Amino acid sequence: MQKTTVVVIGGGATGVGILRDLCMRGVDAILLEQQDLAYGTSSRYHGLLHSGGRYAVKDAEAGKECIEENTILRRIGRHCVEQTEGFFARTHLDDEAFEGKWVEACAKVGIPTIPISVEEALRLEPNLSPKIKSVYRVPDAAIDGFRMVWQNVASARKYGGRVLTYTTVIGIEHSNNQVVGIKVRNTLTGEVSNIACDFIISAAGSWAGEIAALAGISVNVQPDRGTLIAFNHRITSRIVNRLRPASDGDIFVPHGSITILGTTSASVNKPDDTVPNAKEVVELLNIGEALFEDIRSYRMLRAFAGTRPLYSADPNATGRGASRGFVTLDHAHDGLKGFVSVVGGKFTTYRLMAEKVTDLVCGYLNVKTPCRTAEENLVEDTSPALMAKARLYFPAYGAELAASRLGSEGLEKVIARIQEKPEKRQLLCECENVTMAEVEEAAADSTSYMISDVRRKTRMGMGTCQGAFCTFRSVGAVDANGLSWGKDTNVLFKEFLQGRWKGIRPILWGNVMREMELTRGIYEGTLNINGAIDNEGI
Repeated sequence: MQKTTVVVIGGGATGVGILRDLCMRGVDAILLEQQDLAYGTSSRYHGLLHSGGRYAVKDAEAGKECIEENTILRRIGRHCVEQTEGFFARTHLDDEAFEGKWVEACAKVGIPTIPISVEEALRLEPNLSPKIKSVYRVPDAAIDGFRMVWQNVASARKYGGRVLTYTTVIGIEHSNNQVVGIKVRNTLTGEVSNIACDFIISAAGSWAGEIAALAGISVNVQPDRGTLIAFNHRITSRIVNRLRPASDGDIFVPHGSITILGTTSASVNKPDDTVPNAKEVVELLNIGEALFEDIRSYRMLRAFAGTRPLYSADPNATGRGASRGFVTLDHAHDGLKGFVSVVGGKFTTYRLMAEKVTDLVCGYLNVKTPCRTAEENLVEDTSPALMAKARLYFPAYGAELAASRLGSEGLEKVIARIQEKPEKRQLLCECENVTMAEVEEAAADSTSYMISDVRRKTRMGMGTCQGAFCTFRSVGAVDANGLSWGKDTNVLFKEFLQGRWKGIRPILWGNVMREMELTRGIYEGTLNINGAIDNEGI
């Protein structure tokens, strides 16, 4: 039986942030995640590093937290952040009276807002609708949720942090009203085991209510589903927010060569209700036309959805009526010592959430070491010498992409693989410039159990072709390396392609339909992965 001081439940941004903070303070900790890291909300959102402007009017405290954490994450996680800046633009459909309230509210919480002329805004972002009435510049930015989660894990591991993925919590063990351990099930093998611990921190997001219920405690977390669209165009170089009270389809966020439009808001019963539908896509397109009139001429890559973990002591507060702030719940007040839940909040405030809950737990553990997560960078900068070496082996700007995904240590390992076997510089994913050596490095990590785990680490299959060409290359690489979980290539094909199909199905019209037919022709027609072709008849 494994033993540790603290078990952290949840492998999203908040959970890995807590793991990092605990380990940096010298506390032994293990993180548990029921799927892969960043599988839930932390990778199913628009990737906006909030300035706080969206919340300034209605939720001033959340707005203040956002602008403060925005500044910190730009510094400690700069390899995950694209400093795009942002616009808040009022369209001809929006209430002019709200604009004054918004400017005043932003000033009160310290969010800089700089008015610019519509002419200047259209010069900087020529795809914007010429019907917009006013524009303000704010310090928004784009942030890569996958990369931020993995860099937190890399930092935590340096301090002894342990991570167990595909591990579902099925019981909370306690004696005399004190936590003594946790019972878990391996979701891949079904094996049940126990982990002895002194403290449990639930950072399970939309699943926080279910975790608390294992201990007979009620936590009112309402999953709220948000659907988004990814376009295969950089429609805008800046974040563009619609200047009106928070509503659906208000935000366009550029990431690399794509743009994400989001999001909707709908209360759901299950935390994993994350399948978008065509109706939501059409609604987002209709709303988005107010900011970008030609939105329907841009190619859509996929639609996706995640659930926000909205918390309120008032069970009637749902959707956009619930606060975007966060709460730390000490369940000693509910009769169980050694159990804490952190609920609500936003990706932008994950580090602050982690600091507050770690302060609470360290108080119980009599650990006096102060929090340093706002001072120490998540990963070290890649040295000029290492970057010069990387450029010898990676195509064009691929060296910079690989360095940002892998960090210095990972990049060195990948370069060593290529030096040993030069053929491993071959690109398996041309859209995202992912080499065979990088796929092998990701596959070798202790948290990789299937091809989609590798995809989330490398972004393979997440570009223009949506897996049409990189799926058979990556499956071939896994098979050639003899990985224990890669023996059945047919299973690998289906698992990877189904993950892509889930997001393509809601947008299946026009060019997307034709491109999907190409993918189907490759895998069903040529490779016959569904066995539809009778081999005896060939």
